[in-house]
Amino acid sequence: MFLVLKRSSTKLSKKSPSTSEKSPKKQPKQVEKTKKNLKQKAKPAEKKKHQQDETIQLNKSTRPVDEVVVYPEIEFQVRELVADGNQVLIGPPRLTRFERARITGARSLQLSLGAPSLIAWTNEIRDTISLATAELDARILPISIRRVLPNGLYQDIPIDWMK
Repeated sequence: MFLVLKRSSTKLSKKSPSTSEKSPKKQPKQVEKTKKNLKQKAKPAEKKKHQQDETIQLNKSTRPVDEVVVYPEIEFQVRELVADGNQVLIGPPRLTRFERARITGARSLQLSLGAPSLIAWTNEIRDTISLATAELDARILPISIRRVLPNGLYQDIPIDWMK
């Protein structure tokens, strides 16, 4: 709870001197009363404020507390799965369309910024996107894909392992 006290200024107000003299006398009494009230109510108000801060931090929602379900945080460690040979343990054994699009876009950007191409230009290749796609199909790119499971296990898969 915030208390805002406004003081009247004689420079700004167009009141007569008699009214402006009365207001400074009333203000100290009001301030003293509010200070006493705040001191008396400070302990319960602080507890309520602390509890409200905790509930706001916990649920971070505008819904009532009884409607919100708060789950404990799951702690896990990021660990790598090591495959025997060229075996893909997480996900499908081939590139997904999302991985393929991300790799093609990243490589196309590199080529457009002046990176050297890893294969020779042909008549079919006219732009950086088709060149990046051709490099990906030839499995020449030295890129690995990290596939992560929700429990923190991951596997780094080189592109040449994919079918």
